[in-house]
Amino acid sequence: MKSDSVKKGMQQAPHRSLFHALGMTEEEMEKPLIGIVSSYNEIVPGHMNLDKITAAVKMGVAMAGGNPVMVPAIAVCDGIAMGHIGMKYSLVTRDLVADSTECLARAHAFDALVMIPNCDKNVPGLLMAAARINVPTVFVSGGPMLAGRVHGHRTSLSSMFEAVGAYTAGKMTEEEVKEYEQSACPTCGSCSGMYTANSMNCLTEVLGMGLRGNGTIPAVYSDRIKLAKHAGMAVMDMLEKDIRPRDIMTEKSFRNALVMDMALGCSTNSMLHLPAIAHEAGIDLNLEIANEISNKTPNLCHLAPAGPTYIEDLHEAGGIYAVMNEISKLGLLDLDCMTVTGKTVGENIKNCVNRNPEVIRTVENPYSKTGGIAILKGNLAPDTAVVKRSAVAPEMLKHEGPARVFDCEEDAIEAIKGGKIVAGDVVVIRYEGPKGGPGMREMLNPTSAIAGMGLGSTVALITDGRFSGASRGASIGHACPEAAVGGPIALVEEGDIISIDIDNCKLDLLVSDEEMAARKEKWQPRKPQVTTGYLARYAAMAAPASRGAILEV
Repeated sequence: MKSDSVKKGMQQAPHRSLFHALGMTEEEMEKPLIGIVSSYNEIVPGHMNLDKITAAVKMGVAMAGGNPVMVPAIAVCDGIAMGHIGMKYSLVTRDLVADSTECLARAHAFDALVMIPNCDKNVPGLLMAAARINVPTVFVSGGPMLAGRVHGHRTSLSSMFEAVGAYTAGKMTEEEVKEYEQSACPTCGSCSGMYTANSMNCLTEVLGMGLRGNGTIPAVYSDRIKLAKHAGMAVMDMLEKDIRPRDIMTEKSFRNALVMDMALGCSTNSMLHLPAIAHEAGIDLNLEIANEISNKTPNLCHLAPAGPTYIEDLHEAGGIYAVMNEISKLGLLDLDCMTVTGKTVGENIKNCVNRNPEVIRTVENPYSKTGGIAILKGNLAPDTAVVKRSAVAPEMLKHEGPARVFDCEEDAIEAIKGGKIVAGDVVVIRYEGPKGGPGMREMLNPTSAIAGMGLGSTVALITDGRFSGASRGASIGHACPEAAVGGPIALVEEGDIISIDIDNCKLDLLVSDEEMAARKEKWQPRKPQVTTGYLARYAAMAAPASRGAILEV
């Protein structure tokens, strides 16, 4: 066992003395040392219950003969960080989580790990760490929040942001907004729609790194505690069988994840995280294949914000395995991929029944014949741009309009709330990419303001930043190359006509090549917005969004 290097032999007597200082018995020291990486904290609603999940995991590990030891991982609440400098610190924590977990696991010679994440960057950060460390590892999240209720209608965090836009437009009173405020997020857990946290927790199941129900069992259900105990037991079985993350997270399993991403209608942030996780597993996940997969994969789920159903509904309908079983009828999944259960994907999903064909459509009756995400290209985004096609109003799938150009999110918000954006406009927010932001902020505030003011089916938004999974509408992000490195989005001028054709995966600025070359000649790099601290280091090392915004060494 790896932990023998800190427990066995005379040379390790000093190490054992420190274990004794922890109150650890000699009997415990004889057992495998299992790191329980807990993201528990008291600032993120999705993490406030992780102390209970951690306790249950530790019990499961101990029941199966292991010696569980809890160590921490950080997390940021994207909702609380939204719309101010805090959002610059969201994506960048993904790499802090991966790096710090690598340090803890390697320094203390853990034999195996159980990862307990829940929210947006915390889940992919720990998946990156798992691939990098490559000891037997199981994931168990804290689970999704239940949907809120206002006047008999179910709500979520995106409803709350849109309520602010409706108030600005004079469509809601302050008292009505207050009612939403009190009811939109009624329980602990990751926010209740198919936003980034739930997208990544669901895809963790698809990748084979989490047990059945990891992505969908609500945070407040007792089944979540049972799942945590079983995760603790499962990691001990993996240790015995020597099943490791890189045995599970293979090129074929990442392709499965892209297929299910399209079927579920996941957050566009998955197009950042899947390539970054694959990179840590030694796999080059080229997003060029995403459209090929999308063209073959029907969209079976319209979870909030794309539709009126929530993660709790997906759970009751049979969960991720039921969706996988439905999609497998088309031969799109590799069923031989290994999972943390010690069984293959095919063995896991066999006989998993779809209990509600309105929540999980059949392959014969999909919401659309193509997947939930599209990768766009054109002279405005020569590398890539990303849109959640399943959350776009049909009339906005093809659109031409004048550019309204802003060099930061704050200026765009001021214009939107000031009534300066009108039907037909294409809002361009630039210098918000990985390097330019720095940190690639989410644009939930502007997209929610647009939707809340009744412009969601007439106004598009394009950015080199990114979007929350709670964003809906013609919200096109990850435009590459970004403005900070002189990408075409930096050359757009007020009033230029932008052409969007989502069905044909095209994004073009209707300006001649000669004019673009002249503008490029005159372009000057923008002064860095941050010059000290972690953000400055991140900006110096960040790769393009098309490569997952990974840190280049």
